[in-house]
Amino acid sequence: MLAIDAAALDRAIDTRALIEALRHAFRREVEAPLRHHHTMPTAAGDATLLIMPAWEREQAIGIKLVSLMPGNPAKDLPFIVGSYLLLDGATGVPRAIMDGPTLTNRRTAAASALAADYLARPEASRMVMVGAGALAPHFIRAHAAVRPLKDIAIWARRPEQAAELAQALAAEGLPVRAAADLEAVVRGADIVSCATQSRAPIVHGAWLKPGAHLDLAGAYLPAMRESDDEAVRRARIFVDTRAGALAEAGDLLQPLRAGVIGEDAILADLHDLTRGTAPGRGSADEITLFKSVGTALEDLAAARLAVAALEGQGA
Repeated sequence: MLAIDAAALDRAIDTRALIEALRHAFRREVEAPLRHHHTMPTAAGDATLLIMPAWEREQAIGIKLVSLMPGNPAKDLPFIVGSYLLLDGATGVPRAIMDGPTLTNRRTAAASALAADYLARPEASRMVMVGAGALAPHFIRAHAAVRPLKDIAIWARRPEQAAELAQALAAEGLPVRAAADLEAVVRGADIVSCATQSRAPIVHGAWLKPGAHLDLAGAYLPAMRESDDEAVRRARIFVDTRAGALAEAGDLLQPLRAGVIGEDAILADLHDLTRGTAPGRGSADEITLFKSVGTALEDLAAARLAVAALEGQGA
């Protein structure tokens, strides 16, 4: 059985290949139940255990275990820890165990880029990244893999964090800069991508220009939110999975409960888009919104891709 650490996993996954692996996975019959949430009291506050299984009949089985541990930062340990176990689908024999957070970061970014491939304008060249945490560099690289980005602005509540990330990505040859005025850069952006843990709207619908694509990947609980009612009202709405969005996506659940939109405002999910059963962007001027909360289908596809790559290298 392969044991794959974070660095090896990151090297094994090619961004463009992962986007295509997700495209094919959403087209296939992969079972991915809603993730299990369990609260565990600790001295530092409530911890959360997430269990995310998925399987493709007689092909592969995968289980991700993620723990959100509030006491870890004080111990110089990451807040989010986890592992992914990949099993043979026909026998149940373990094939690999790998770093869960790295797998999550890579597949989450790739899912947003896959959605943008259907929803962002083909000529989109200006992107804003809201948030400069662990997900941000992966989102920037993934969106750059599907659209001809020429200007990428990073905004974060801590300006020094945005500046540090911008410098690191610029060294890779990406056209990245830090931004101090969020409203100003959003007003000029073709793609606005958010990956934060905000509980109040950060991006306002009034700022979005005609033709903009809003990508919301943070705010993964019903009480969390990155966009306001006006953004949801103005946009054509798409999600990664309908079941997940209607269970967990605060950006949609809050305006749904307030009567700002109805469930029929959710036009399609990634199953529909990849299978061609629903159209993506319909005109150059419309505003599109993609909300993701994650699905175990994506983890399974990413894990299988990584293991195939490493086995191909003789690991």
